[in-house]
Amino acid sequence: MKSELTLGQIEQYQQDGVVVVEGLLDAEELQTWRTYVDEAVANRQDRKLANGDMKSGDSYYDKVFTQRLNLWVDHQGMRSLMLDARLGKMATELAGVNGIRIWHDQALIKEPWANPTAWHLDNPYWSFSSRNAISIWVALDDATLHNGCLYFLPGVHREESFENSGITENMSDLFKVNPQWADREAQAAPMKAGDCSFHNGLLPHGAGANMTPGRRRAMTCAYMPDGEVFNGQKNVLPDAYIQGLKVGDLLENDEFNPLIYHKTKTAVSA
Repeated sequence: MKSELTLGQIEQYQQDGVVVVEGLLDAEELQTWRTYVDEAVANRQDRKLANGDMKSGDSYYDKVFTQRLNLWVDHQGMRSLMLDARLGKMATELAGVNGIRIWHDQALIKEPWANPTAWHLDNPYWSFSSRNAISIWVALDDATLHNGCLYFLPGVHREESFENSGITENMSDLFKVNPQWADREAQAAPMKAGDCSFHNGLLPHGAGANMTPGRRRAMTCAYMPDGEVFNGQKNVLPDAYIQGLKVGDLLENDEFNPLIYHKTKTAVSA
């Protein structure tokens, strides 16, 4: 794994809120990731969450991508990939924090002729509010302008806003909530299989439609900086855990949000 970051990459991330890392995975690693992701997604069948009853349907959203969350929970191979301390170290260095916990992973597969992914923010969905939240997006197939590569609005994460539109049928609904962003220039991020990107949880991003008869597979993981607190939103946390939380409580349960890298603390082993 090409996990050593350059100073230039760290500076670019801190300036733009996004950086593409070419060649993260070598050919053998890429095949392992593809195998584990395909197995884990197939094992889930139509269930989206590891510990939940939410299922895929026939909605517009379900035709944006096949989405399966927290594959690390119920597939040992995915656990070994997602709890890799090298990924945690990269996220920690880019975000400029002391340590990183998994918030949730998710496979995002644009099936043939899939709908576009509307502009949105990530962190406002989650149970913590942080300007340093970060996600990795690993291309398992070439992500092109034709099959649904990502687009970003570089630098916008530095503007203080946790307002979100969600992923709707209208590509531009986020700009109804944040009209000041509507005239910004978007940056496309095509990637080769094995490349990855990291982006800030408050950076607007979206993806085009898949205008091809092939799939565009990606594996992602959202990371929570160590030391974040509960903001009252449920998101992916289990009901039994939520019932024992109150707003302001520290989110440090390694069963649900494992610490995968920290500068001074002992991380959870894969």
